[in-house]
Parts: sequence; structure tokens; C-alpha cells
Amino acid sequence: MSREHDAAAANGLAIALRAPVPSDRLQAALAAGTSPKTTYIEVLVDRCAVEPDFFVRDMLTWALVRHDPEVTVPRLMEELGSVFPQARSQALHTLSKTGDPRTWSAITLALLEDEEDQVARAAWRTAAGVVPEREASALAELLAKQFGRGDREVQLSLTRAFATIGEPSIEPVEQTAASETFEREARAHARATARILHDPELDFDEAMQEAQHALRHGD
Repeated sequence: MSREHDAAAANGLAIALRAPVPSDRLQAALAAGTSPKTTYIEVLVDRCAVEPDFFVRDMLTWALVRHDPEVTVPRLMEELGSVFPQARSQALHTLSKTGDPRTWSAITLALLEDEEDQVARAAWRTAAGVVPEREASALAELLAKQFGRGDREVQLSLTRAFATIGEPSIEPVEQTAASETFEREARAHARATARILHDPELDFDEAMQEAQHALRHGD
């Protein structure tokens, strides 16, 4: 009877998460996290891939983190291979909240270099948070290849990833900043990041403007 009850509850959750009003879906996700059931995990992960509302997605992540990581983490790691960008990015986002060290083994080069900015940004943030100390320098070297990519938000995400990694980031970042094999935008981004690594209170936009100005004038 308990198994049938849990299956019925999971089906009810799936229906509630398809409600047309976002606030109703938010309440359904809240309820799922407040009273976790293993059968909810699949429903919550599936909804993450298609949920259009940011706040509902955030609540879905909260609900998943409330469940047993021994079940949730492996299921989220599977989702990293999805063909749907939102499924990959939301799984990474949720994994970043769990802080589970198993996550590191699932973050591939393909995710770090994903052509979808939302996926790459989530991969950078997640990887920076779970990377083992012995792998931190190698991760920083890989991330340095992404300097200059995307708009301000993408670039800010990369800089924050380097800041999370910390000291092992300094050498790869400074090497990129000084290398003329990179485009000027990448070098400016690296310069700004290097300054922020040494002075975390420095404003990102200010650091970028100064770096771009210096490169334009040959400094």
C-alpha cells in the first residue's frame, strides 16, 4: 500500500507541476521539498528540464536538495548527458547546491566548453566548487581558454569561477593576460580577473574598463 501511495503522490506532483499558474507550480515544488519522497526525485528532475519560470526552477532545486543525495546526485549526474540545454544547466545548478564530491567526476570538458552559455556558466560554477585541490590548477588552465567569451554576464561568471578556485587560478590567469596569442578581449578579461584575484573587493566592470583601456593604449 505504501508503494502505491508514493506512486500516486508522485503522479499528483507531476500534475501539479504542470499547472498553468507559476505560483501554483511553486507551491507544488515547495510541498515536495517539505515532505520528501524518493518517488518525487524523477518528477522534479524531469520538470527542471522544461520549467520556464526562474523562481519555480529555483524551488525545484531546493526540493531536490532536500531529498536523499544517495539517490538524487546520481540521477542529476545522468541528466548532464541530456540533449536539452536547460536540463544540463539546471542539473549542474542543483549539483552545485549539494556540494557532493562525486559531482567532479561528471563534469566533462564538453560541459565546460558547452556551446550554450547557460550550460557552460553552470559548469564553471559547479566545477569550481567541487574541484579537488590536486586538480584545481588543471581546471584553471582549462577555464582560461574561455576568456573573452560571451557577454558581461558570461564573463562575470567565469571570473567568479576563478575567484572560487582561488590561488591555483593566479598563474593561468596571468599567463593569459600576458599572452599575445589571445584576442584583445580575452586578454582584457584575463587582466581584469587577475586584478580581482588580488583584490576581491574590486568592481568587475571597473576592472574590465581599466584593462580594456590599458590594452588599447599599449600598456
